Amino acid sequence: MTDQNSDTVRTPFVDNEEPHPWRRFVAIGDSFTEGIGDPEPGSPGGHRGWADRVAEVLSRQVDDFAYANLAVRGRLIAQIVAEQLEPAIALKPDLVTFCAGGNDVIRPGGDPDAVAAQFEDAVARLSAEGATVVVITGIDTSFTPVFRPLRGRVAIYNENLRAIADRYDCIVADQWALKTIQDARFFDDDRLHMNPLGHHEVARMVLRALNVPNDLQPMQPDPLPAATWREARRGDLVWARTHFVPWVLRRLRHQSSGDNVTAKRPEAMPFGALEPRD
Repeated sequence: MTDQNSDTVRTPFVDNEEPHPWRRFVAIGDSFTEGIGDPEPGSPGGHRGWADRVAEVLSRQVDDFAYANLAVRGRLIAQIVAEQLEPAIALKPDLVTFCAGGNDVIRPGGDPDAVAAQFEDAVARLSAEGATVVVITGIDTSFTPVFRPLRGRVAIYNENLRAIADRYDCIVADQWALKTIQDARFFDDDRLHMNPLGHHEVARMVLRALNVPNDLQPMQPDPLPAATWREARRGDLVWARTHFVPWVLRRLRHQSSGDNVTAKRPEAMPFGALEPRD
């Protein structure tokens, strides 16, 4: 049976040969949007990431395209709202990607409902300016023993984000449904941030959500080398010493990986216009 109103149903998965409508893209968030895990010395701040990859595709398809990335690693949602929201609005974007709250949700006692309330206030402010807002859900952590216990909390937060997106007519880029990246081979050695493969796949997902045609192809990771149980546990110990313990110590000292870090692309400029910073 055909829905008589089917022509009004929105979907990002339709053929599209028209140029996209956006000319000014601003990304706000934390380390995920900054691009940590995807090092590139030639990029501002020394990191590339999914947002840069999306901006690069968008910039090739239209004239007068400008891009800013205000995301800073380690930021909690209250910090993102306080430090990035008004500067983002001042840049007068017509496209904003907003991914925040993950650092809050994974902390001990993180309340996904309380975090979502802060997220909604920010979305309401962004939407009031007329920009297209893209919200990005959290990844399904069932594949990783380290973060598997947080899966339910992330799922609740995601449902809140989807409801917010529906109320404010946002586009949802759904990491939870992106099964490709639910694989340790798409993550950096710290097991928290995605590596270049992961950022590439997220960029492809965001472009699909925007219904922007592109020539980015899936990237296949190399097979994992065979490892004995003892070798695997040795790897776990190295990870704990190198990444987990320093993370815990920063929490105890009320420090952040983003202390003294500023936005890598604070102004909206043509993609590639900025020189790398020291």
